[in-house]
Amino acid sequence: MNAPSAFRFRHPVEVRFKDIDVGGHVHHSHALVYFEEARAAYWREVVGRPGLDDIDYIMAEAEVRWRRRVLWPQRLDVGVRVTRLGRKHWKMAYEVSSDTGERLITGSTVQVMYDYARGVVVRIPAEVASAMEAWDGPFGHGRRRG
Repeated sequence: MNAPSAFRFRHPVEVRFKDIDVGGHVHHSHALVYFEEARAAYWREVVGRPGLDDIDYIMAEAEVRWRRRVLWPQRLDVGVRVTRLGRKHWKMAYEVSSDTGERLITGSTVQVMYDYARGVVVRIPAEVASAMEAWDGPFGHGRRRG
């Protein structure tokens, strides 16, 4: 029996023909695109911010670990979760799996809340923090996941 996944939120992504490089597998840069698609779905569905104007954060850091080749055609399952919640930033972890459950890519990103109109970093709104905490928490001391 498989252990339960640490990722409650999962989002399907299709590998597109254009994703393939001359080596016959997905180009390394597309891992960040797959992360982004899952993160955007999390933002819409978990945080409750569905519009383009509701994306009020910027990317501060990204880390990717390729574990296996990703080929076309393939349907991927991207798990995403918040692992750290600060006052102005949060960290998300990702796990990209094949349709058979094989782990292909893992990684993380750090996002910072940002007021585009003023051009400044701002605190995470209480309703956003509460939504992340309700879905992926509880966050313990230092606001890291348990």
